[in-house]
Amino acid sequence: MPVLNRAAELQDEIAGWRRNLHREPELLFAVEKTAAFVAEKLREFGVDEVVTGIGRTGVVGLIRGKAEGRTIGLRADMDALPIEETSGKPWSSTVRGKMHACGHDGHTAMLLGAAKYLAETRNFSGNVAVIFQPAEEGGGGGNEMVKDGMMERFGIAEVYGMHNLPGLPVGAFGTRSGPIMAATDEFNITVKGRGGHAALPHKTVDPIVIGAQVVTALQTIVSRVADPIASLVVSVTKFNAGFAHNVIPEEAQLAGTVRTLSPEMREEAESRIRQICAGLAAAHGAEITVAYHRNYPVTVNHAEETGHAVAVAREIAGEAAVEPALAPMMGGEDFSYMLLARPGAFIFLGNGDTAGLHHPAYDFNDEAIPHGVTYWVKLAESRLAA
Repeated sequence: MPVLNRAAELQDEIAGWRRNLHREPELLFAVEKTAAFVAEKLREFGVDEVVTGIGRTGVVGLIRGKAEGRTIGLRADMDALPIEETSGKPWSSTVRGKMHACGHDGHTAMLLGAAKYLAETRNFSGNVAVIFQPAEEGGGGGNEMVKDGMMERFGIAEVYGMHNLPGLPVGAFGTRSGPIMAATDEFNITVKGRGGHAALPHKTVDPIVIGAQVVTALQTIVSRVADPIASLVVSVTKFNAGFAHNVIPEEAQLAGTVRTLSPEMREEAESRIRQICAGLAAAHGAEITVAYHRNYPVTVNHAEETGHAVAVAREIAGEAAVEPALAPMMGGEDFSYMLLARPGAFIFLGNGDTAGLHHPAYDFNDEAIPHGVTYWVKLAESRLAA
């Protein structure tokens, strides 16, 4: 089955919504204009219940089918990124230093298009909760919506998410059962030594030299601690120290990220970072402190629900255009919190040959809209068969 005729008919209208959202990007939880636009559209479509302020600035719309039944959730994210846009599109960001560089404008518009269709047709039994989430880009908005009681309030039994993927052809889909995106932990390491004259290093405890050893030693966690078959990234992304050519400073600051696909590897990586820092501090007579923050958990797709998602994608795109065993990605996704709360699946939709996610020249491909809308509609109708 190709895309729905109605989804194709709505493409230009949905693209218009998307481009308007693109012009006025908002960050994290401060998505008031976007959330107001979403709520206004849902009410315009005749959605039965529209609730704002879930998880601070999230919006949930409830569409009731033609008979009683259970509820499934369909989720889109609304926030942008603190990046200066260079795409050159006529609908480029009008807000300096902010842009939709991850396609959340497209995600929001596609789910609005699906909500419009489902509110018109209601060819299902039960309820569809369309979830518009703030603060995916580092704020944990998905977790906030879960903690706010969203699943219980709307009686959500299953929950599904979708994200565009540059490099995957338009109209193609990819997903996998099990871990599909990584946990995204962060660390800050402070090396405190004893400063002094650069010409008298023997009278100092040089935090730069020690910090350099920390950077090197952390790489052995991947190369010599982790199983070669396991997935693990340990990246030091900041190293700040010193202020003059002839002064050894008192301290150095390091920071970075750890990406894992299993709870066991997550535990092991943190433990090893702490052990390495403690050992190097003792060896050099320095003080090293580690602040370790556990950010988004692993995004884990549930087997049965992933099977349903694959089946629907194949109906739309054909078997050859659906990858059911997509390799896991080491990026993070806070839809992970919703999948901890309820069974469900996260799927990727092709964005074609475009700039990559989080790139200043990125733009969501509007040609993907009918495919995404059709996926949402057919997923809802198949999971809530009348």
